[in-house]
Amino acid sequence: MGDPDMTLIHVFPGQGSHRPGIGRELFPKFPHLVRQADSVLGRSITDLCLNATAQELTDTRNTQTAMYVVNALSYLDAVRETGQVPDVVAGHSLGEYVALFAAGTFDFLTGLEIVVRRGELMAKAPEGGMAAVMGVEAGRVREILAERAPTVDVANLNAPEQTVVSGPRGEIAKLRDVFGDEAKAVVPLNVGGAFHSRSMSEAAEEFGTFLAQYRLASPRIEVVSNVTARPYGTDDPADLLTRQVASPVRWTESVAYLLERPEAEFREIGPGQVLTGLVAQVKAHGRTLSPTA
Repeated sequence: MGDPDMTLIHVFPGQGSHRPGIGRELFPKFPHLVRQADSVLGRSITDLCLNATAQELTDTRNTQTAMYVVNALSYLDAVRETGQVPDVVAGHSLGEYVALFAAGTFDFLTGLEIVVRRGELMAKAPEGGMAAVMGVEAGRVREILAERAPTVDVANLNAPEQTVVSGPRGEIAKLRDVFGDEAKAVVPLNVGGAFHSRSMSEAAEEFGTFLAQYRLASPRIEVVSNVTARPYGTDDPADLLTRQVASPVRWTESVAYLLERPEAEFREIGPGQVLTGLVAQVKAHGRTLSPTA
């Protein structure tokens, strides 16, 4: 059993943590869920994760599917190995679906069906790209974009001085010049579209219509929303999931909110340590951040 004075927080990464080979050690442990995933996908999830090229995995339809399955199995494995269920969960973008699975909002297969459709709709959106802007506070990033790159949106508020922006691919390619010496670095991301931006508005609308056919349960574990940086309430989770597609991921504020818990212990569940690094940056910046409208 865990420390009763500790708040155990599981966080689930999104598309930035994908790489060929994810899930290799997990698939043999959950053969029944692997078979179920194969039946939904009409292809082998094991083959996709272990044998697809890096370029194939960058297709958001493949990335989202792979990350949902691997993160969900990672969660089940962690609970089985430790005997500990988290007190609170949160996920970054696609990772929020695994957080909701962990909280009982939907079962494994329903979550996979939803993620498959999300990936299909996002892949249909206008071509675009994303880049991480380092060393500039989010407010200043917004000012610079408004002045010099108005078609580019803030997509992920990852850490106090790490903001991911999203927009047309040609405009993303110019951002090093746009930010100039103000940014420590502008790093293009290996993703398949302009996610969490106005480019996803039509996809979000279609996704909301799709979600209406499901009855999603209120979370049984507290889940912090990317859209609000606050927990899901008792309302239908579909509204926040629909808004999430085209809204910024407010990760900095979500972590700051979670750090208010007594003895908060974060455990990243899934491939990589991207979120662990972001949590450390938020901690280092202090606990004075608070959500804004």
